[in-house]
Amino acid sequence: MYWYHQLRVTDIPFVGGKNASLGEMISQLKETGIKVPIGFATSAQLFRDFLSQNQLDAPIAQLLADMTAGIITLTDTGEKIRALITQGTFTTQQEEAITRAYQELCEQLQTANVSVAVRSSATAEDLPDASFAGQQESYLNVRGCEQVLQACLQCFASLYTDRAIVYREEKGFAHQKVALSVGVQQMVESEAAGVMFSLDTENGFPDVVIINGAWGLGETIVKGSVTPDRFMVYKPLLEKPGKRPIIEKQPGSKQLKMMYASRHHKDNPSNGQTVVLATTEQERSALVLSDDEILQLARWAVIVERHYGCAMDMEWTKNNQGLYLVQARPETVESQKKQAVLVNYRLKEKSTLLLEGASVGSAIATGQVFLINDPHQADQFPQGAILVTEKTDPDWVPLMRKAAGIITDTGGPTSHAAIVSRELKVPAIVGTEHATRSLTDGQAITLSCAGGTVGQVYEGTLSYDTQHVDLDDIPQTRTAVMINAAMPEGVFRWWQLPAAGIGLTRIEFMISSQIRVHPMALLHPEKVTDPAVRQTISQLTQGYAYPPDYFIHHLAMGVGKIAASQYPKPVIVRMSDFKSNEYRGLLGGEFFERHEENPMLGLRGASRYYHPLYREAFKLECQAIVSARQEMGFDNIIVMIPFCRTTGEADKVLDVMAEAGLKRGENGLQVYVMCEIPSNVILADRFAQRFDGFSIGSNDLTQLVLGIDRDSAELKPLFDARDDAVKEMIAQVITVAHQYGCKVGICGQAPSDYPEFAEFLVNCGIDSISLNPDSFAKGCQQIAIAELKYQINTAGHE
Repeated sequence: MYWYHQLRVTDIPFVGGKNASLGEMISQLKETGIKVPIGFATSAQLFRDFLSQNQLDAPIAQLLADMTAGIITLTDTGEKIRALITQGTFTTQQEEAITRAYQELCEQLQTANVSVAVRSSATAEDLPDASFAGQQESYLNVRGCEQVLQACLQCFASLYTDRAIVYREEKGFAHQKVALSVGVQQMVESEAAGVMFSLDTENGFPDVVIINGAWGLGETIVKGSVTPDRFMVYKPLLEKPGKRPIIEKQPGSKQLKMMYASRHHKDNPSNGQTVVLATTEQERSALVLSDDEILQLARWAVIVERHYGCAMDMEWTKNNQGLYLVQARPETVESQKKQAVLVNYRLKEKSTLLLEGASVGSAIATGQVFLINDPHQADQFPQGAILVTEKTDPDWVPLMRKAAGIITDTGGPTSHAAIVSRELKVPAIVGTEHATRSLTDGQAITLSCAGGTVGQVYEGTLSYDTQHVDLDDIPQTRTAVMINAAMPEGVFRWWQLPAAGIGLTRIEFMISSQIRVHPMALLHPEKVTDPAVRQTISQLTQGYAYPPDYFIHHLAMGVGKIAASQYPKPVIVRMSDFKSNEYRGLLGGEFFERHEENPMLGLRGASRYYHPLYREAFKLECQAIVSARQEMGFDNIIVMIPFCRTTGEADKVLDVMAEAGLKRGENGLQVYVMCEIPSNVILADRFAQRFDGFSIGSNDLTQLVLGIDRDSAELKPLFDARDDAVKEMIAQVITVAHQYGCKVGICGQAPSDYPEFAEFLVNCGIDSISLNPDSFAKGCQQIAIAELKYQINTAGHE
């Protein structure tokens, strides 16, 4: 027997990957404060001896050979081998060694028949390039010597589950060169548990920790039977004193929890040691971790990752004694990708939205729905269909390989369905809640994971584009090339682009899709007289004693997540620029917005921020930015004011911002202004004395210079930012701004769509050009060509 504190990660040949890793954490990371439940491991040699003394080596080899020859099926092979092993017996010395170790564990914990987790640990698992996680079995809440011995036998047998046999063959591991150790570990009676990754498992972004959690034991998350809470923390700011960089807190439905069976009067249909119960309404609405616990787990993840030198996949649990790590292994999907090519998917059309859930991957798939509840019906599943089921477990893998896409009712981004889909490179949407009830057999659908963390299922077979971007082919430019970002969900997809930051983030998209409530309705609920609207707002803000905090909290995390994608490079956040008719579309908006004949030229942008109708709400926006910059630590955020008509307006807005805690120049805060009104150009010298930079809004500037409604179909041929009048305005503001030490950028498609426009901007000396991410590569090429031409022309004139 080996006690965990005696083991190091180099002991994988003797006790397998899982046990060696637990020993590494206990023996090497104890001083860091990481808590790991104690335990011991049987040796891999004991497993080999067990097979030998029970004369099982030859029969197992023969069964595997017959399977390879097609004489016997995979299922029958696994069943026969497992039966041979479970019918075997330990020698008296082996029984005594395991029993004596278990009894010593009871003495150390001062508990008779202490509850333990008995886990399989193979000698070829938890390697940096091959994780056998989930291939073998674990048994929870095991008590007493007899149960421990029986669980050890069951773990031995699980080395030959169907999924384990297939996985070894795929990875090129000879079956009988892989041995199995058994870990017997103190069982923590979990109030909550979950899994944690030290990178974003969807795109490989290395600077975040992803934490998933649910009530009870963690098996419900791994098996995908619940949709867990999800948390995200930005790692580089964790070590800054006083910063709390939690950039996502997404509640899950958490409808079930697994608990010790001994605490209840029901029996679990699986092994009698645990029972699955429905959660209470209070448990479903509450998050399983406090902010302090989220940050503590994230710090542990950073410590473990740093110690192992690679991205890590960890399991955690908590009880009334605090938090514990119970497993740690290398992450083996995203961290192993070395490709320099980004593949972007884009739907070319839309149809009826049927479902949403957590997306796995970034691809799009089309096909016919195939509803199935039994993994052993794989032979009935047509190649290329969309698998729709409640959840999956390791027995589903052969069937999942045949699917073009996968949709489940339950589960989160770390459920079995998500993990396997990621590894198989099959797009999946998990945790839809009711896919099996909403979709029908044979129904044609489109599954899209191209929009970020939220995946959509659409009616019918939709067409889509696939774009391959070779990162090595993107040229470097003297002009700073930035990207536009509207929503936090998909922003990490673009972390590998060599962007100079984010040139435009529109917070109104976050307000409309994530917050959904008019901020004045949160400040003055008494003015919302529609009972149905009040009820919806009450449901959304549940858990917030002060409803406006709901707005501040969600906006701060959305902005923080976008800022995290580029930190420490600049991220320019434009304050809300809805028109009054768009504000009316928010929940409760009808009670606070006046009807305007021409909202495009009405109460929008800067004029709204100091107006009595919205001033209080603007301060909420400012407080969200303060939270993201100062509490989370994203001091790379630059605030931008849109549609500022006069310098007097600028002064008023800056005063309101300062009242709300956003004072230009304090804590390094820069404030930019949109240049989209002729007055911004004509009085550029005066605006430059009030702001740190300009961002040209070419659409509104073109509209107001040429006197054309930008939405007019009849005048569309005349609406062109390349018109000489518009270009004169752009050239003028760049010249004047530079005279006053202000930077000037532009956001829009024109530089990537029109080479001559990119050339014009470069010739004017613009500081930055911000493009949509899917146009980034093309835009960089156009800008690089324009810079080369400018250099040649300049040299020629000299």
